Amino acid sequence: MFEVLVYLFENYIGAGVPTDERTLVRALHEAGFDNEDINKAFNWLNDLEAMADRASTQAAADRAAYRIYSLEETKKIGADSRSFLLFLEQANVLNPLEREVVIDRLMALPDREVSLEQTKWIALMVLWRHGKVRDYLFVEDALFSNGRTVLH
Repeated sequence: MFEVLVYLFENYIGAGVPTDERTLVRALHEAGFDNEDINKAFNWLNDLEAMADRASTQAAADRAAYRIYSLEETKKIGADSRSFLLFLEQANVLNPLEREVVIDRLMALPDREVSLEQTKWIALMVLWRHGKVRDYLFVEDALFSNGRTVLH
């Protein structure tokens, strides 16, 4: 399912290509994805949309929030991914609300454990959905660069 999300984001969503779900499903079938992964990906995206629509401005502005991960979350989201999320939050790229959306969407992935690359992609999708283009580009650079991310 994750591969479907990345494919959609790279080719349609992030690129700003307007299209309807039916056309996307046909394109995904042509790209070789199966119905189960396609349906799971669209459900995942619909949940992301719903979460973004419910986001409150006050919660987004609260930079004093701290995050304690549950045992289930620490098993699925490794230390490298948690460190990356903390880095994004400390760099004021993610606010606490967006961090929670990223964590929720990571937990919604069917994998037992999520990789740092998956975490970066999900953060990228959440920032894009929240209209944070400048911050989106920051994460995109972190995702596609070979070295470590450097703050200037």
